[in-house]
Amino acid sequence: MAAIDDLPPLREVIETHGLRAKKTLGQNFLLDLNLTARIARAAGDLQGSDILEIGPGPGGLTRGLLAEGARKVLAIEKDSRCMPALAEIEARYPGRLQVIEGDALEIDPLAHLTPPIRVAANLPYNVGTELLVRWLTPKEWPPFWESLTLMFQREVAERIVAQPGSKAYGRLAILAQWRASARIVLDLPPQAFVPAPKVSSAVVHLTALPEPRFPADPAVLSRVVAAGFNQRRKMLRASLKGVAPGIEDHLAVAGIPPTERAEQVGLEQWCALARSVAAG
Repeated sequence: MAAIDDLPPLREVIETHGLRAKKTLGQNFLLDLNLTARIARAAGDLQGSDILEIGPGPGGLTRGLLAEGARKVLAIEKDSRCMPALAEIEARYPGRLQVIEGDALEIDPLAHLTPPIRVAANLPYNVGTELLVRWLTPKEWPPFWESLTLMFQREVAERIVAQPGSKAYGRLAILAQWRASARIVLDLPPQAFVPAPKVSSAVVHLTALPEPRFPADPAVLSRVVAAGFNQRRKMLRASLKGVAPGIEDHLAVAGIPPTERAEQVGLEQWCALARSVAAG
């Protein structure tokens, strides 16, 4: 394995600092620096961009991002045991790595970042989806980020890029694809990690669109889609009857047969339905 910098291999770093992955923190360490460098490259041209990284652990992806030329990496890490290892990377790349110890769900990173900003992270399994939803649903659009390059369980990655008619298609696909372009860029087997998880993983790259693909009020779209997929086996005239009076009329306006089920309805039709409901 070719070295990406002159720091020790990750297995050595983990042994030196006693960094056993904690299940309670959703940790699975990716130790192959070739793979972390590939993830960093999947994030695009990093030169001239600040990078937000969540859950760097022993710093494999952090090193990849810095080696690929990121202007600055802001790494937020909850596990205090990882701080000494990250401090060694900080010393190797002076002025380009800032580490904050704390919970990514509670920290506002924007005070520490300068646009353009990209997000790249091997997200802890237990907070990954929640963070993604937050990044996809800001109060204003476009968001603070230009792109998200994120590792998830393969099942979650498939839900993000799913198309109508598939079992994986649902609220997460609509949320992601309404205002971003999403694709899977890398698959990772369980044995790439320590400890090996029971499931495969995948890296998803999302690029923010300047504006949503189709007009719709975000709150109404979210409410309509949630109602539809919460009872996805039912016909829409039944699952959406509590959303608005005369729901079959709204479905007709959107060009959706009332006997359709949620997973058969494309993004454009969901947005049309949300506009009709909002208009009353």
